[in-house]
Amino acid sequence: MTDTAFDLFGRISHSRTSDEVVRQIELLLLEGVLRDGDRLPGERELSKRFDVSRPILREALKELENRGLLISQHGGGTYVADIIGQVFSRPVVDLIARHQRATEDYIEYRRELEGITAELAARRATDYDRQMLTRIMGAMRAAHENGSFDAELETDVELHNAVGEAAHNIVLLHTLRACYRLLAQGIFFHRHLVFSSPEARGHLLAQHEAIYAAIMAGDGPAARHAAQAHMDYIAVAIREAERSGEWQRISQLRMQKHGTLPQA
Repeated sequence: MTDTAFDLFGRISHSRTSDEVVRQIELLLLEGVLRDGDRLPGERELSKRFDVSRPILREALKELENRGLLISQHGGGTYVADIIGQVFSRPVVDLIARHQRATEDYIEYRRELEGITAELAARRATDYDRQMLTRIMGAMRAAHENGSFDAELETDVELHNAVGEAAHNIVLLHTLRACYRLLAQGIFFHRHLVFSSPEARGHLLAQHEAIYAAIMAGDGPAARHAAQAHMDYIAVAIREAERSGEWQRISQLRMQKHGTLPQA
């Protein structure tokens, strides 16, 4: 974790109790500033930045660890735990993976979420949010021009995450991150199907450009429309892949991965 122009772990200005430290770290987790797997600064540095004693800091970190928000590794530091988790329980996820209708419902669900999120982002994005979106769009354009398939996929998720952050709605942010995790695991569909051709990647880039432009212009309705048009395109691409027979092959691979194929 690197320092920015401001300190994430700012001085505790009140009674300098462990409760105050807990509250500040909780807010960083809740607002998505600290993410799963992020490593906290060492005890000495962190107590200095909070301006609290090391016993108070240890008490706060222990409380957060007991709540399952942090994980301490002996001799290896303190990390943010997997606080996003799954939207659904494991049995429900396995059930979803077996049925195509769940994919259609997932796209429908995300269409509405992405539309609301983009509209809020257009209205609420700060200068910092816009800088982040601009950086990611630049990386996406470069990956597209270079034909870097994996990098383009990576920037796709980065952009959607950044839009979620720019919306400044905590519930939306964590809901979307959980949805993206299921997507990354290939539960609903294999993302490579959508990025299957240069033509498709060209359409997707144009759609991301439209979302970005609307947010930068502060045009909420246009941002919502662009985000929903993007999800509509993905829905069509998935249906076309299914008609071509590719869906069956991917479904078999998915079920094999989850160990659910019947044994011969």
